[in-house]
Amino acid sequence: MQTTLKKDLTFHGIGLHTGKPVNLHLRPAPAGHGIVFRRVDRDGGGVLIPAKWHHVEICPLNTRLRVGDTIVSTIEHLMAALSGCGVHNVLIDIDGPEVPIMDGSSAEFVRGILQAGLKRLAKPLQIIKILENVSVHHGDAWASLQPATSLQIDFEIDFADAAIGHQAKTLNMANGSFVHTLCDSRTFCRNADVEEMRARGLALGGTLENAVVVDGDKVLTPGGLRHADEAVRHKMLDALGDLYTAGAPILGRYTGHKAGHNLSNALLRALFDRPSAWRLVDCTPQIAARLPGQGLSAADLNAVA
Repeated sequence: MQTTLKKDLTFHGIGLHTGKPVNLHLRPAPAGHGIVFRRVDRDGGGVLIPAKWHHVEICPLNTRLRVGDTIVSTIEHLMAALSGCGVHNVLIDIDGPEVPIMDGSSAEFVRGILQAGLKRLAKPLQIIKILENVSVHHGDAWASLQPATSLQIDFEIDFADAAIGHQAKTLNMANGSFVHTLCDSRTFCRNADVEEMRARGLALGGTLENAVVVDGDKVLTPGGLRHADEAVRHKMLDALGDLYTAGAPILGRYTGHKAGHNLSNALLRALFDRPSAWRLVDCTPQIAARLPGQGLSAADLNAVA
């Protein structure tokens, strides 16, 4: 069955790139509503922006939605939390152009969702079943979707900085894997890139408290890493959030090699351009048991405490 939140949730923070305060309110929504942002600071009582792949525009550092001249940026960590906790319908009121960065991960969003709990709705859930291999490439980076019996993510990265280096990880996203393994992994960047980004008017809200900053073999962020492979875990977190802009849970295997937000969106566009590669199917109890978020409860808060 489809789900929504049992009650409203409110988050306050700053935008990673704007550096400006922003308020976020997640509100329960009816079956069939999907994940929709509402820019309440815009004229006319708010502009609605469905979190769907065809509203995503090219943006190298985050996933950005656009409808007309209205944008909502850096949606990927919140989208990952909604996907990983099994939330299918929610109205997200936001009073600025960027979702707050929080600590650079999805952990605070996950804590709020698990504390609020989910309400089951009287309408069946449909999922996107991958039927054929689909892939996209850009230089030496690529991403693909293949048929599988659950949502699986396989990711590999390779950075010159020794603090990151080569990392690879594979996860079956069933049984709360996102909450227990990925949700607290923070966004990361090279110290050499920080000044360049700020010179371009980006990362104005970035601090050592909301990102893992590395310089060669050093981790500059106080407290160091939460996981030895935190970087690749965060890339998997991003991928889960980007895949949720498909508009429904995906049953398939995602593989990313040096991939980012743009490649994940290009992959969804390639998928939906090929009708033979996918099919909407009713979510049986057997399939539901293999989706992210199934079986989670407030007891799982210990994983993100």
